[in-house]
Amino acid sequence: MADREPVISLNEVVKSFDGRVVLAGVTFDVFPGETVVIMGGSGCGKSTLLRMIVGNVRADSGSIHMLGEDVTGATDEALNELRRKFGVLFQSGALFNSMDIAQNVALPLREHSTLDPATIDIMVKIKLELVNLREHADKFPAQISGGMKKRAGLARALALDPRILFYDEPSAGLDPVTSAEIDQLMIDLSKKLGVTSVVVTHEMDSAFAIADRMVMLDKGRVLAVEDRSWFERLRDTDGELSEDEALIRQFLCGAAEGPITERKQTTSYTEDLLGETAEPLTDGPSVVATR
Repeated sequence: MADREPVISLNEVVKSFDGRVVLAGVTFDVFPGETVVIMGGSGCGKSTLLRMIVGNVRADSGSIHMLGEDVTGATDEALNELRRKFGVLFQSGALFNSMDIAQNVALPLREHSTLDPATIDIMVKIKLELVNLREHADKFPAQISGGMKKRAGLARALALDPRILFYDEPSAGLDPVTSAEIDQLMIDLSKKLGVTSVVVTHEMDSAFAIADRMVMLDKGRVLAVEDRSWFERLRDTDGELSEDEALIRQFLCGAAEGPITERKQTTSYTEDLLGETAEPLTDGPSVVATR
C-alpha cells in the first residue's frame, strides 16, 4: 500500500491521564477502502485511541492526520468541518429516545445540510434500506431490539455519505446470530459504498470476519499491525513464539493460560494487602460533606 496515501495516519501518539500512560507511541496508517480492526484487552487504550482519532481527546504528543487534516492541532471549527466527513457507530447506538428511527437518521441532514424536507425524507429511506430498517422507520428506540438499534445507529452514521466509518464495539451486547448479521452488513457496506472502516473490538470472531488488517494493542503500545492472514497464522501455529507473539496468540485464542494471565499474577497480594507498595491512607473521611 506504499503507493497510496493513507486517509488516517498516526505517528508516535502519546496520551496520559493523571500521570498514567494510556497510549505510548502509537503509530500506524489506515488506507482508503480498507477495514482496520483495533483490538486488545479491556483497558489497553482502544476506546481512548478512537476518541483521539475523531478529535474528542487531544494527544499529549505525536500527530494524527485524517483526510489531510491535522487532528491534533485543529481548531474546534476545523474539527467540526472534518466530522462531516466521517460517521461513528457508538457502542450503544446512542439514539435519541424521543425521536423515531427516521427522525434519528434525518437529524444530521437537518443540522448539516441545506436539503429540503422532501429530499431529506428520500435520503432517510435510502439509508434505512441499506441497513434493512425502512419498514421500521416510525418505531421508537424503546420498541426495537438491540441489533436493530445498532443498525439504526449505522444508518444515522451514513446519513452524510461519510468517507470513513468508525465502529465502537459493534458486536457488544448482541447474540451470536445478530452479531454475525452486523458483521455481514459492515462488509456489504464497505463493498457497496467504498468507505474506509475503523473498528474497535475485542470480539475475535467478528474481527477475523471483517478485517483487512488488524492492530493489536497492549497496555497502550502497538504489538503488531499486520494483515488478517498474519494473525490467522499466529493463532493457528504451534511453533516457538516471541514474548509479544505469545501474548497476541493467547488473546486471539482466548486461552486461560499465557503471558497475559501470568502478568496479572505478578502483583504481590501480601504487599498490596499490607500496603507496602500502596500509598498510605490519609486521616479523615474519604468523602467530605458539601453542606
